[in-house]
Amino acid sequence: MFEKIRRLFVIKTKFEVYLITYALALGACERGKLYLDQYPGYGGWLLFVACTGAVFMAGAKMLDAIDYQQAYGPD
Repeated sequence: MFEKIRRLFVIKTKFEVYLITYALALGACERGKLYLDQYPGYGGWLLFVACTGAVFMAGAKMLDAIDYQQAYGPD
């Protein structure tokens, strides 16, 4: 029973990684817009770029993990 539930939360394909990255990017852009309202000027833009940059790094790491898992197995 728990194995079936656990499998729902395992990322298996690159397509799933792209969907998750897209969802993270939407949230990061929304947070970045709030930062632009709270901190006008360069400070807000730097925080906006930091939010979106973190999503790019997370997406790249997840893609690398899928490649690694396909090459070497799940363990």
